[in-house]
Amino acid sequence: MTPHAPTHATIHIPDAALSQRRILRVLVASQILSGAGLAAGVTVGALLAQDMLGSTSLAGLPSALITAGSALTAVAVGRVSQARGRRPGLAGGYLTGAIGSAGVITAAVLDNPLLLFLGLFVYGAGTATNLQARYAGADLAAPGHRARAVSTVLVATTLGGVAGPNLAAPTGAFAEHLGIPNLAGPFLLSGTAYALAALVLTLWLRPDPLLLARSVAQAKEADAATDPAGVGATDTSEGRGGVVLGALVMVLTQLVMVAIMTMTPVHMHDHGHGTTASGLVIAVHIGAMYLPSPLTGWLVDRYGRMKIAAVSGITLLTAGVLAAAAPADSVALLALALALLGLGWNFGLVAGTAILTDTVPLATRAKTQGLVDVSIAIAGATGGMASGVIVAATGYPALALTGGALSLALLPAVGAAAYRR
Repeated sequence: MTPHAPTHATIHIPDAALSQRRILRVLVASQILSGAGLAAGVTVGALLAQDMLGSTSLAGLPSALITAGSALTAVAVGRVSQARGRRPGLAGGYLTGAIGSAGVITAAVLDNPLLLFLGLFVYGAGTATNLQARYAGADLAAPGHRARAVSTVLVATTLGGVAGPNLAAPTGAFAEHLGIPNLAGPFLLSGTAYALAALVLTLWLRPDPLLLARSVAQAKEADAATDPAGVGATDTSEGRGGVVLGALVMVLTQLVMVAIMTMTPVHMHDHGHGTTASGLVIAVHIGAMYLPSPLTGWLVDRYGRMKIAAVSGITLLTAGVLAAAAPADSVALLALALALLGLGWNFGLVAGTAILTDTVPLATRAKTQGLVDVSIAIAGATGGMASGVIVAATGYPALALTGGALSLALLPAVGAAAYRR
C-alpha cells in the first residue's frame, strides 16, 4: 500500500485542554501583577494632574490620556498578536506600560505637566494589554465555556487591583524617602508590576494560545476534508451584527464606568477626604470590576449573553443614581455606588467579549478584537475627558446621573438583537 502523505495526525499538536489549563495559570499570574500596575493611574492620576495644574476642570485629562494611549496600544497588540501570537503582543504591551510609569515619575520629579501627559499616554498601554489578555484566555476554550475562561483571566486582576490603591499611601511615603513627590509613589509600583508581568508572559506563555488554536482548527479542517461525516459542525457566527453588538455593549459600559470612576476621587478630595479614603473606595470599585467574574462567566454561559448584557445596563443605572444621591461625607455609600459601577462594567465586559469571540473567526480574531478595544478605549477617553468638564460646570451628581441614563441605551440594542434571533 502506498503510504499516505503526512497529515496533522503525524504532526505533534499539544493537547488543547491541557494547554488551556497551563495558559490560564500563566495568564492569572501576569494579571495579578498587571492589576497592581493599572490601579496607580486610577487612584492618583487625576490628583497628580490637579496638583500640578491647580485646576479641577482638567483633572479628567489623565484618564483621557491613559485611555487614548490604551487605544493606540490595542491596535498594536492586536496586530502583533495576529501576526506572531499572543505572547509577544501582550508582553510588549506591558513593557510599554512600564516605560510610561517611569515617564510619569520623571515628570513628577521635574514638575513638568507636558512630560506628565506624555507619560500617562504611554502608561495607558498597560490598561489596554490587561484587557487584551482576556481574549487569550478564550482562544482555546470551547464555545460553551468561553465566558468562564474570560472570567478566569479577569478575576486574577482583582488581587493586584485591590492591593494597588491601598498601597497608595505607603508607596507615596516610600517615594518621598527617595526624593520623589508623594503622588507619584504608586507609579513606582505600577512600573515594577508591568515589567514583571511582561517577564512572566515572555518566559511561560507556551504554547501560544492563539497559534495553538489555529493549529487545532487546521487539523479539524483536514479531518473534515478526509472524513466529512466524522467531524461535527463548527460553531456558527452571527456575522457583522455580532461584532457591532459586542462592541456596543463594551463601549457603553466603559464610557459610563470611566466617567464616574475618574471624578470620584476628586469629588471626595474636594470634600475633605484623604488619599486613604479615596484609595479604599477605588479598591472596592476595582474589586467589583473583577472579583465577580467567575459568577458572571457562569451566568453568561448558562443564561445567555443578551440577558446579562441587559442586566449590565440596569446595574450601571443603579450605580449612577446612588452615586448622585450619596452624601459627600459618606464613604460607605460612595463605595457601594462604585461597587455597583464595577459590577455593571463586569457584566458588560464578559457578555460583550463572549458575543464578540463567538462571532469572529480565528483567521481575523486578534486583529478584530484589537480594533474593537480601540473603540472601548476611545469611549473611556471620552468619558474621562468629559467628566472633569461636567463636574466643573454642574457638579458630580449631574455626572453620575448622566452616566446612569446613558447605560439604558443597552436595553433597546440587546432587545433588538434578541428579537432577530
